Amino acid sequence: MKIAVASDHAGFLLKKEIIHWLKEEEGHQILDFGAFSEESVDYPDYAFPASEAVAGGIAHFGVLVCGTGIGMSIIANKVTGIRAANCLNVDMARLSREHNNSNIICLGSRLIDFEAAKNMIKTYLETDFEGGRHMIRIEKIHSLTGW
Repeated sequence: MKIAVASDHAGFLLKKEIIHWLKEEEGHQILDFGAFSEESVDYPDYAFPASEAVAGGIAHFGVLVCGTGIGMSIIANKVTGIRAANCLNVDMARLSREHNNSNIICLGSRLIDFEAAKNMIKTYLETDFEGGRHMIRIEKIHSLTGW
């Protein structure tokens, strides 16, 4: 599976661990949109192109990391076709896929550790969208102005 990954400076170290794990242990293909160091950067510069890759079908899913996950989720959700979920635990990751058919998971490096991130991402990637009544809600999201 192709996964778009991006971070800002605050999420850089966690992003590195996530990329290594996803590639080496899980066998996924990674598209790394940066940042590439802990030097201060602006998260929109990295979240937006990663989100465009997911929306455009270049990547199946996205993983975005900043200090809280909030900034990344705000930017990602500005891209047409993206449903980004800022998750703090495995239940949120699972439900964001089951109920919201999210295609990007956002994580906060100041709020979670690598093990928590790994468990959330694994659950996220293994969970399918339930459809049904949830599809009606997704269609309503897509009918809103800007979609």
